[in-house]
Amino acid sequence: MTEQQLGFLSCVSIALGGMIGGGIFAVLGVVAQLTGPATWAAFVLAGGVSGCAAYSFNALNRIVDDNGGSVTFVQTFTGNSTLAGMTGWTLLVGYVGSMAMYAFAFGSFAVGLSVVPETVAGMGVRPIVSVLAIGGFVGLNLLGAQATGSTETLLVGLKVGILLVMGLGGLYYGAAHEGLSTGVGRLTQLSLNPIMAAAVSFVAFQGWQLLYYDQESIENATETIRKAVYVAIPSAAALYVIVAITTLSLAPDDVIRSHPERALAVAADPFLPAGFLLISLAALFSTGSAINATLFSSGYLAKGMLSADLLPDRAGDSSASGVPRRTILLLGAITAAFSVLGSLGAITAFASLAFIVVFGAMCAIALDQRDTEAVNPVLPAAGVVTSLLFFVLMFYHLYRSEPGTLVTVLVISVAVIAVELLYFERAVLEEEIVEIEEVVEEAIPSRTGSGKTE
Repeated sequence: MTEQQLGFLSCVSIALGGMIGGGIFAVLGVVAQLTGPATWAAFVLAGGVSGCAAYSFNALNRIVDDNGGSVTFVQTFTGNSTLAGMTGWTLLVGYVGSMAMYAFAFGSFAVGLSVVPETVAGMGVRPIVSVLAIGGFVGLNLLGAQATGSTETLLVGLKVGILLVMGLGGLYYGAAHEGLSTGVGRLTQLSLNPIMAAAVSFVAFQGWQLLYYDQESIENATETIRKAVYVAIPSAAALYVIVAITTLSLAPDDVIRSHPERALAVAADPFLPAGFLLISLAALFSTGSAINATLFSSGYLAKGMLSADLLPDRAGDSSASGVPRRTILLLGAITAAFSVLGSLGAITAFASLAFIVVFGAMCAIALDQRDTEAVNPVLPAAGVVTSLLFFVLMFYHLYRSEPGTLVTVLVISVAVIAVELLYFERAVLEEEIVEIEEVVEEAIPSRTGSGKTE
């Protein structure tokens, strides 16, 4: 496939596409259940930690000279291929979980529209719609970077425009109808909950780091990515704050509790003509663009891992132009399976934990490089501390409120680590197996001979 390089606007679109698709429609309601009208504070905190991580990524990317990304950083600065490979595999699982979360939300909104029934012949339609959405974006990604980037720019423009109308319109409507003033009056009632909610919502800010895996498809990659992430993160945070205040002021509490992913659309209905339909369509644009951006960039991550022999050759051809077709198809298939079998809470929790760990690790690597001219240690140090805090609070939240989800996350984590170790330490394991076989073979004849003597 013929590839054309992406520019600044496409990069901002990919970063925003990955963030806003998760934060507004798939995470907003979940976070709101934790912290109520102070949801805005959770998004500000999560955005701030992401900003620290973004600084660390940019600093490390300058050092390695246009060949960045978490896996490359670990390989370059630790020299440990096993650790680099495990980082890459964990990220891929996190990205698959994120895409499944977006697809879950996409299907939920599609079913929420009156033209799509909830069941057909006794079967739920939501999983079918989720799988079809994933299939559509797999097909788009097979067309190449230019088609993916152009589509992403269009989808992001549509959803940001609608969300701004909804958020600003909601602020105006609420100011005139007391709903907003009631919510604003509670905005200063902060506690530990917003910090805990920030940990839960961290997945809403992971989209910007996708750009570091696309560098072969980006014009003047180091500088373009640096500018794009510094525009995308505060833009996403500002939009989250506006929409969160409006939604928590205008959406009924029972909707937030029972259908958190639909709270935004319900909040818009009183003041926006055809508000529920319009926001539902914006949700489809948002979650669709998040699937598109994440699939595109995780494909490039997988390609880089293939080149470094960190993935099996059967996962794709690293010499292919653009993302290997087999890699895109494989990522899409696994994502589709997760979107059918998973739950929004478990998917969000696992993905958040994965990105908290990786972001914190990149801040730690940047802090270790503090003697170089490219790194000021203040932001990386803040990133390390807050990532550790978020990790602990996330586990505490799951233990206290969602023990079933915690067990699921732990099982998935153990399984992923076990598979990673089996793959990356396979040579060592093979040697040990051969040694055991030799010992057994030597022991068996001696026992047989002993039996004959008797």
